[in-house]
Amino acid sequence: MPPTSRPLRKLGFLTIGLFDEADPRPGHESTLEIIELGERLGFDSAWVRHRHLQHGISSPVAVLAAASQRTSRIELGTAVIPLGWENPLRLAEDLATVDVLSGGRLNPGVSVGPPMHYDRVKEALYAETADAEDFGYERARRLLDFVRGKPATDFSGVEGFEVFDDRVQPHSPGLGSRMWYGGGSLRSARWAGEHGMNFLTSSVVKAEAPDDGTDGGPDFAEIQLSHIRAFRAHHPDGDDARVSQGLVVIPTDSATPAQRAKYEEYAAKRTPRTTAPQGPARLLFAPDLVGTSADIAERLHAHAAFREIDEVAFALPFTFGHEDYVQILTDLATRLGPALGRRSPAA
Repeated sequence: MPPTSRPLRKLGFLTIGLFDEADPRPGHESTLEIIELGERLGFDSAWVRHRHLQHGISSPVAVLAAASQRTSRIELGTAVIPLGWENPLRLAEDLATVDVLSGGRLNPGVSVGPPMHYDRVKEALYAETADAEDFGYERARRLLDFVRGKPATDFSGVEGFEVFDDRVQPHSPGLGSRMWYGGGSLRSARWAGEHGMNFLTSSVVKAEAPDDGTDGGPDFAEIQLSHIRAFRAHHPDGDDARVSQGLVVIPTDSATPAQRAKYEEYAAKRTPRTTAPQGPARLLFAPDLVGTSADIAERLHAHAAFREIDEVAFALPFTFGHEDYVQILTDLATRLGPALGRRSPAA
């Protein structure tokens, strides 16, 4: 088994937070219970996805505000907030508020680009400015500036009994260093590095040639590795810049026979999309990892990108039930984590 060059330091998980449209509270409550379980099991971080106009968490910042009051140690992240739906100034206020409430545990992950199905939603989202909105990296840069305390206005002072500041309030000093960019391309990796962000890399990348000009075909691990190296090459912290990998990982150690069959069927249905780049964007998907923790650990140790990171946020499958997530998280924490050399945090 090839050794990892970076021992696993932080173990996290990612969930989408599905709910029933007719009764959404139980689904949101399930997500909060899963985060609480993650803390009890010793996970370092819990991350929630962001879904607009779907039956998944549409407001992860609000959900994490609730989670911050039901946990005390675990870090809370978003993976990711699509900034095309957000006003950077207002989002900066929300992020800083939740970070203060959590005691400095928030890890906001963001990405840029136009909202999905923009032509069909732009009148509702930006009725007067739809054709003038900029959905590029500048939107993320503005958010970073506001979070890091740069002025949002040229006015500060007192009017009557009211005191006004020129920067976002509350200001949470450590939040700027905990901002993450979720990217699947070399361009995004370089931009995140140049702007001193952390880098979230998931189970989806763009099939493109690495920076060194070589092109051995669409190998997911090698493409992801090229993104990690490009990010660190452009980051002020170099090889110490933080990267978290988010593959779909499903250990079966304590699963029932029925659960194992369901997990294997789920992965098999998704395998065809991993064999070649998909669509005009040439998206390449990583295979889901299903099996015993020993088997998964061996596959991860052989994964070129995994060998260069020391943080993970393993993604929970979208459509499983609460009891499945409990089993998977328990095996991740008690079986797979130790198999990857990760030590549980001190009690």
